[in-house]
Amino acid sequence: MAPLIGTPFNEHTTADEVLDGVSLSGRSALITGGSSGIGLETARSLARAGATVTIAVRNPDAGARAAKEINETTGNDDVRVQELDLLSVSSISSFSRRWNSPLHMLVLNAGVMAVPTLERSPRGHELQFATNYLGHFALVMNMYPWLERATGARVVSVSSMAHYFSPVVFEDIDFEDRPYDPWSAYGQSKTADVLLAVEITRRWSSAGIHANALHPGAIPTNLQRYTGGMLTPPEYQKTPEQGAATSVLLAASPLLLDIGGHYFENCNEAPTTANPEPFQGGVNPWALDPESAERLWELSIPLIS
Repeated sequence: MAPLIGTPFNEHTTADEVLDGVSLSGRSALITGGSSGIGLETARSLARAGATVTIAVRNPDAGARAAKEINETTGNDDVRVQELDLLSVSSISSFSRRWNSPLHMLVLNAGVMAVPTLERSPRGHELQFATNYLGHFALVMNMYPWLERATGARVVSVSSMAHYFSPVVFEDIDFEDRPYDPWSAYGQSKTADVLLAVEITRRWSSAGIHANALHPGAIPTNLQRYTGGMLTPPEYQKTPEQGAATSVLLAASPLLLDIGGHYFENCNEAPTTANPEPFQGGVNPWALDPESAERLWELSIPLIS
């Protein structure tokens, strides 16, 4: 078994510390859900390092406020906002048609967690799977030409340790025949996010495109709007700046050049285990299974057509 990929960074590292001394001038980044939380901090850190940053958001006004804040705090004038609805295939297609330059960093950050009752997307898919995974899959597929042109592009899939709550239940992804459970649905979507990184790397590494997934940690953000706040004990929580560190590491650090298909936490590759200690992390084998990754990819193609 190959040794785990390690870095000099840890759970206390901030995004800016990861990129200390790294210049991203001439490189472009696209972050979904970049108007708040760790998405905002990811965008800010990449902009501070000199990247051209595009925030893709459903609410353009919130995106504009975030872009203005990033400009004021980093001095980078090249921060853009584009409207994107991950539940709309037409919105994703329109977004990709507006893009016209190589894309070096694609951070799949937007998400929704623990929706209390069963809700469905306009196409009839369970809302968390549709938002957290399927919309991002459609975006990745549409942006492939621009990723390929970047020569060495990276895709970052923001998952969660909640992937332990459920594998992808291929027989009933959309909870048509089984009782709906908010955390099982969320866990399934986060497992799918890891499998996406595995399959992107398998299919596209020959084109210079690599993808990795991550657990950012427990960070108080808008993501907890359905849970009544942060449930993780304070000693295991992070600031948004620390939560964005692993995203930034995977997106831009020279330490991970041409590395893909892995799952990271606290800025290091996570060990594979089916039985993690509470709050100690790790990645379940079902999230890295190559057969499941290929199956999910093939199943997803007709769902976005």
